[in-house]
This record gives sequence, C-alpha cells and structure tokens, in this order.
Amino acid sequence: MSDLIQHYVPVFRYYLDRIDDLAGKATANQLAERLTPDSFSALENFDIAQGYVLRSLCPLAGQPVPDLPDAADPKTLVGRGQEVRAHLDRLAGVSAQNTGKINHVAGKATLDQDPYDYIALYGAPNFFFHMNMGYAILRSVGGAIGKGDFDGFHSYPSGFSFVTGDQGQTPEPAQ
Repeated sequence: MSDLIQHYVPVFRYYLDRIDDLAGKATANQLAERLTPDSFSALENFDIAQGYVLRSLCPLAGQPVPDLPDAADPKTLVGRGQEVRAHLDRLAGVSAQNTGKINHVAGKATLDQDPYDYIALYGAPNFFFHMNMGYAILRSVGGAIGKGDFDGFHSYPSGFSFVTGDQGQTPEPAQ
C-alpha cells in the first residue's frame, strides 16, 4: 500500500486553497449564515474542514493533533489555513508510522479503525463534508460561486444552469 500521508498531503493542500478562494468570495454575513438554526455556519464548516486535515494525517504519522485557534472571521480563517499548511509541510516528509488501529471519537461513537479506513472512510470524507457544507451555505444565500470555485476545474458561463437550461453569457475560467 502506498504511503497514506504522501497520498493525501497534496489533496488536502489543493482543497485548502479552494476553501480560501470560496471564503474570499463571500461576505462576512454570508459566512455567518447557517442551513438551519442548529447547524454550523459556513465559516465554522470551513474551519472544521481545515481541522480535519490534521485530524486525518497526524494520527497516521504517530503525532498528536495540534490545537489550532478557531477562525472568528475570514481573515483568521486564512491565517488558520496557513498554520495547517505549515503542518502539512512538516508532514510531507514523514511516512505513516501508525500501522495499528487508530482509536478516535466520531460524535459520540468511539471507533478503532485501521489507517486506510481511518483516512479514506472517515478523515477525508469528513473534510469534504464540511467543505461542501460551507459551499452549500454560501450558494444558498446567493454567494457568487460555482462548481469551478469548489473544485478549481469546472468552467461555466455566468448565469449557466443545468436546471433551468439557461446557457449563460460569458465563459469564466476555472479558478
């Protein structure tokens, strides 16, 4: 099996940049919005996604997950993302050390997972869940973002919609 840390470092690094881009295109009010009153805000979801990067990789490296300050606004979200990237730089040269079960808590459940299941079935999906929730909230409140802003690959004209059939106006390059 290839080294799980080395496999996921570039994936997480790439999508941390996407989070910065999404948050940078939102207003503070949009980032404070929630899907429901009892759910996390867009900003909190992006913050949690950032945290899942280290929560996913550090146990594989046999390292404790560092405590990071919560992001209070778009500026601190970007700063927190830079801290996560600095930790990724250090992890980039480390091979997975933990080959046994990883014991962790998911909500109220205590789990023991082998390293592959831990990152592939728990860590990375939770990162993408929270990133996507932040994206969905921004879209739901009129954020000027699209699929290309989420993944950095897709490009559609402004106003394009598969749902309405509107073909839009001017192509916008992927971000």
